[in-house]
Amino acid sequence: MTPDRPLYLRRRASEFVMVGLAWASTLIGVAVLALILAELLRRGLMALHPSIFYRTTPAPGASGGLLNAIVGSLAMTFIAILGATPVGVLAGTWLAEYGRESKYAQVVRFLNDTLLSAPSIIIGLFVYGIAVRPFGHFSGWAGALALALIALPVIVRTTEDMLSLIPESLREAGVAVGAPRWRMIVSIAYRAAASGVVTGVLLAVARISGETAPLLFTALNNQFLTSGMNTPMASLPVAIFQFAMSPYADWQELAWAGALLVSVTVLALNVGARLLARRSTQ
Repeated sequence: MTPDRPLYLRRRASEFVMVGLAWASTLIGVAVLALILAELLRRGLMALHPSIFYRTTPAPGASGGLLNAIVGSLAMTFIAILGATPVGVLAGTWLAEYGRESKYAQVVRFLNDTLLSAPSIIIGLFVYGIAVRPFGHFSGWAGALALALIALPVIVRTTEDMLSLIPESLREAGVAVGAPRWRMIVSIAYRAAASGVVTGVLLAVARISGETAPLLFTALNNQFLTSGMNTPMASLPVAIFQFAMSPYADWQELAWAGALLVSVTVLALNVGARLLARRSTQ
């Protein structure tokens, strides 16, 4: 046996142990996820019925659905993304095309990363202080504002990253033919990064689809289908929270059905975002 043979065996043994631990951790994580999904599918599919999509949330002991919660979630999410997308895309464009490595851009990136990692309940409390308490009532507008603040840093970061991946030669080619910088960004940079930017927007939608804490402080809840955003508004995450904590079996079934709807929506958005990201990479 050569002098290096014991060292080789120790390294092989260490590698075997680490690979085994990695595989075991992966299997445990996958098993836990599979159990959660199996229980969600079992309970959610049993509780899912057509009336969920055309009846409002019921009183205890009565039958009903989740129409008002679904409509409220769609309305607040749509308004949040409608407001966060242009601001996030423009901010990401400035960071990638104009700010670059300037000190002000570094400060903006730091603040954006801080907002990206901030707990959603903190954002909900902030919006409560500026958009609920001064007006004396909860509202769908306040809920949409809280969701927009959560989605904004995701869009900013994704837009900057996608634009930063564009080769400088494309920018130089646009400027060389006499196009102003804004025209180069719109006609060349945005076209090259379009799939990545859309991916960021989809990830932002998935990020805010299941938020509960900020909506409890802003939109609160409503047992009825409301057409105005200036009143308390129901949402799927809040309805799931309320019904899952209740002692009523019919409410608990609605909570499982709502959880299944949210999970399927988030899964579809994540799959769509990954497909777009793969297309952008290619």
